Amino acid sequence: MVDQRSIRVALLYLMFLLLFESTFGQQVQQQQQRLSSGIEFTALFELRSSLGLRSREWPRKVDPCTRWNGITCENGSVIGINISGFRRTRVGKQNPQFAVDSLANFSHLVSFNASKFLLPGSIPNWFGQRLLTLQVLDLRSCNVTGVIPSSIGNLTNLTSLYLSDNRLTGQIPSTLGQLLSLLVLDLSKNLLTGSIPSSFVSLRDLTSLDISSNNLTGSIPPGIGALSKLQSLNLSDNSLISSIPAQLGDLDSLVDLDLSSNGLSGLVPQDLRGLRNLQRMVFGNNGLGGSLPANLFPAPSQLQVIVLRNNSFIGDLPVVLWSIPGLNLLDISHNNFTGELPNSALNYNATAAVLDISHNKFYGGLTTVLGRFSSIDVSGNYFEGRVPDYVHDNASLSTNCLQNVSNQRTLTECVSFYAERGLSFDDFGRPNSTEPSAPETGKSNRRTIILATVLGGAGLIVLLMLLLLLVLCVRRRSTANHREIGVGPVPARETPPSLGVDINFSNLGDLFTYQQLLQATGDFGDANLIKHGHSGDLFRGILEGGLPVVIKRIDLQSIKKEAYLLELDFFSKVSHPRVVPLLGHCLEKENEKFLVYKYMPNGDLSSSLYRKNNLEDDSLQSLDWITRLKIAIGAAEGLSYLHHECTPPLVHRDVQASSILLDDKFEVRLGSLSEVCAQEGDGHQNRITRLLRLPQSSEQGSSGSSTALCAYDVYCFGKVLLGLVTGKLDISASSDTQMKEWLEQTLPYITIYDKELVTKILDPSLLVDEDLLEEVWAMAIVARSCLNPKPSRRPLMRYILKALENPLRVVREDTSSSARLRATSSRGSWNAALFGSWRQSASDVTVIPPASTTRAEGGSSFKHSGTTGSQGSAPNGGGDHSSSHRRHSKEIFPEPPEAQDIERPDRD
Repeated sequence: MVDQRSIRVALLYLMFLLLFESTFGQQVQQQQQRLSSGIEFTALFELRSSLGLRSREWPRKVDPCTRWNGITCENGSVIGINISGFRRTRVGKQNPQFAVDSLANFSHLVSFNASKFLLPGSIPNWFGQRLLTLQVLDLRSCNVTGVIPSSIGNLTNLTSLYLSDNRLTGQIPSTLGQLLSLLVLDLSKNLLTGSIPSSFVSLRDLTSLDISSNNLTGSIPPGIGALSKLQSLNLSDNSLISSIPAQLGDLDSLVDLDLSSNGLSGLVPQDLRGLRNLQRMVFGNNGLGGSLPANLFPAPSQLQVIVLRNNSFIGDLPVVLWSIPGLNLLDISHNNFTGELPNSALNYNATAAVLDISHNKFYGGLTTVLGRFSSIDVSGNYFEGRVPDYVHDNASLSTNCLQNVSNQRTLTECVSFYAERGLSFDDFGRPNSTEPSAPETGKSNRRTIILATVLGGAGLIVLLMLLLLLVLCVRRRSTANHREIGVGPVPARETPPSLGVDINFSNLGDLFTYQQLLQATGDFGDANLIKHGHSGDLFRGILEGGLPVVIKRIDLQSIKKEAYLLELDFFSKVSHPRVVPLLGHCLEKENEKFLVYKYMPNGDLSSSLYRKNNLEDDSLQSLDWITRLKIAIGAAEGLSYLHHECTPPLVHRDVQASSILLDDKFEVRLGSLSEVCAQEGDGHQNRITRLLRLPQSSEQGSSGSSTALCAYDVYCFGKVLLGLVTGKLDISASSDTQMKEWLEQTLPYITIYDKELVTKILDPSLLVDEDLLEEVWAMAIVARSCLNPKPSRRPLMRYILKALENPLRVVREDTSSSARLRATSSRGSWNAALFGSWRQSASDVTVIPPASTTRAEGGSSFKHSGTTGSQGSAPNGGGDHSSSHRRHSKEIFPEPPEAQDIERPDRD
């Protein structure tokens, strides 16, 4: 009994010790998590006040270490501050600044992350003097301006430095080479100038270096080849010159290499074959030339993406390239590659791989090597023979020498090309005619001359008759359908023709039953009705798995059948991140059809520009400028894809705020696709019309050439851009008369000579500083170019996209050599094309009355940050403009020659 009692006592004592230790340990841990430093407690509240943070994230009367979002503590001190994506209070939004002086009081701070939180202003120099314990500094997308302080080089504990997507200027400080612990360095998407510092060769632990999308010049330092741990190197979209250094081949850990959109020239060095772990090689849009080294691509290779487009490469492709097993994108378009495609012995199944070898000089037959690619573009070459079965129906085959395929080269072009290489051409499959005997040659020539003379005369008569008919038709259409030219073209709502093609329903998502859709929408009740669209009624719905969707109900008794068939055909052939995803369809009912789309949480642009701020009161909250610019770029990407990457080009025909849909992150998805139509080439119509000096009907926006049709989309997009600047998106739905009056009141305030005039039409709810005002000014200028009354003078959508992606280059003179910029196609072409519509005439630079007597509707909330001089004066009002606003129009806005009005196809 004594032994058992002793055992029980010992067990109870042991349990007591364990319970005490557990309780004591929790108390110690809580004490360690609680903020014990009074200095840091005060500094946190100062930071909360200076940045205008809401009590929702950082509430009062609670311990910051336990209850504040983004605060990490250790041993009673703050070691991490993360305000990424936080929103300011209403007062804080009125004057946002880079006000983080209290950070200097955190002696143990390891990480500061303010990405996507607006901090307009420059990085304080004391960052590199007081935050010596910092390991991670993340200021991505913060609207930071000024230069990178050289004192940042003192933060020797830094492992990650993110400064991308800001407005940093000046040169990259060489002191960054002192950050020997650095693993990631991201300076991309800024306005940095100068060359890449040679001190970067000291960053031996660096795994990722991204300084793309800046204004860097000079050559790539050969010493970068010493960064043996580098896995990602992105130097794209700069103005780097010289050749690719062979030392890059020493980066045997490299996985991603992007040197595209620079001014690189010369040959691709053979030493790059040492990049055995490389998965992505992008050298597009440079001046590289010569042949590719035969052993450049080791086999088996890890490469998945190879982009060499828009260079001057010649010769054959290395045969080993076709046998890289993991290759899913090969783009070598717009070069001078030649040779025949190899016959592959491997039986590849078509995957998601993409092949673009367009606009080269390949010839011979289409071989089995094409069978491994699901998307193929071989246009602009000299392939001959029949199209084999393993080439998919969606392949682009135009401008070749193929049999039984439309839009091919002429017989003369094909025969000449093959004859130059000592090869015979198959004459498009027609039997070769026998050569005439010598005595018959003279007679044959005489007959040919006589026949040609007769046919030539008859052809001339027919041509004159056709031109006469063209004159009469155009004049009649101009008289019958004439509209005010200042309002722009309006698309004709004509019944589209029958498709005449089979729709691939396997690419149209899931097949839903009518009962499923009834359940998802509550029997299509009014409570779930979003709106009555011109192509069908839109309803909210929730599928059985909880997935929110939008369902369009199409009543065939009131809407033509071809409209929904055209939309189905569009989705069966087109898939792009900027197009609203089609999740499925229901076609089982005879008189009603249903299309199911992915739900967009933020609705469309017209409903999202202003919305109730439910968090604080019922007042309307406006989208900030950064989001507006993001939406404009996203919409331009979608339209540029339709206009320039689809073959034939596709025209949206319903571009307005209600057709620009927004997901939960305000990423754009184009909707209202029932009006999309494909356009074949008719590019000579405008040229003939201009030659004959005929009046051009405004209705050519919907029935004329592909150039005119795309120009109609551009015009409508210009109205959307102007709506983003002025806040009046609903104006696009108004009558022609109202639109004309509004444009007459608004456009005179948009001039390339004075940015201050834009403030008179600026959305009053926008709060912008000096740098943001330049972006607003740039978007307004782009909008006015889009709204040119003459369709042929409107810029192409790809140039509009480039301008919106580089807004400050639209309004600022580049301090580097302007001649070099004009010589670089990737820099000068979009600028020249965009501003070809600006004329040095009184109509382009309208005299605006002084602001004291005349003011456009809306007003401005722009806050001046310095002396304004005569910035508020009219452009021709006699005032002396500030030198910073004076522009040399011939240099910044070059006038393209008349021949550039119509986009020309590429020629070899």
